[in-house]
Amino acid sequence: MAHPKHRHSKERGRKRRTHYKAVAPTLATCSNCGAPVEYHHVCPECGYYRGKLAIEKTVAA
Repeated sequence: MAHPKHRHSKERGRKRRTHYKAVAPTLATCSNCGAPVEYHHVCPECGYYRGKLAIEKTVAA
């Protein structure tokens, strides 16, 4: 791993970090129940993914 020979200033480090922007994940609607779901993820409400049952959800009594 590289070791810096000289200290980098606070300004130099902060300039490098200015281009980062946090982005919220893109949401889609579940084709089965209509709940908001992240792309390429199983629906947390019904357990379906791309129209097929992926996770068997149990109903709490």
